[in-house]
Amino acid sequence: MDSTAGRILLGDSESFRRGVDHVSSADPRIKELVGRHGVIRFRPVGRPFDSIVQSILSQQLNGNAAEAIIAKTYRLFLPGRPTPEKMKTMPGVRLRSAGVSPQKVAYLKDLARRVVNGKLRLRGLANMDDESIIEAMDEVKGVGRWTAQMFLIFSLGRPDVLPVDDFGIKTAVKNVYGLRQLPRPDKIEEIARFWHPFSTVACLYLWKSRDGA
Repeated sequence: MDSTAGRILLGDSESFRRGVDHVSSADPRIKELVGRHGVIRFRPVGRPFDSIVQSILSQQLNGNAAEAIIAKTYRLFLPGRPTPEKMKTMPGVRLRSAGVSPQKVAYLKDLARRVVNGKLRLRGLANMDDESIIEAMDEVKGVGRWTAQMFLIFSLGRPDVLPVDDFGIKTAVKNVYGLRQLPRPDKIEEIARFWHPFSTVACLYLWKSRDGA
């Protein structure tokens, strides 16, 4: 789906509320989560490079471990923050000292080089539809569909993203829908068929359900 249609973005509180109302009406299980947590706060970060860097650092890690490595990595760039130019010249050994794996160091370096040399134009991504963004980002080493989907959600605030391969979503769907095992992607898509065009909102509530709040 082309999420640029109508320019619905979840950073707008009215659009987010519309999304909450839609998924609540469409799915009783999501309605229960909305009743438990209320209208949650959601604000896209708005820094594309930051968003991709953090997604790469978070790959295959739980929330606390990811946050720790992100914090250590960002301290390397103080008093500023990571930029493509700074990441390109940051010695790999220093990134490794922050707990970044050799594989992820290579991913971060490839990302930085592509942005610096203009092969990946981050500012232009916001004008592209979801699938085109995923295709463009997939060319970056280590940036697959999941990382691109996290970018769509947390940087651009796209409303209809369904990350069926996300472990947190799989776990939450298993728990919320009383499944015996982690669901396959096609099972999640079946459950989510009525969430569109606000799948992102349902996913945010599923993630929230795992916080124990």
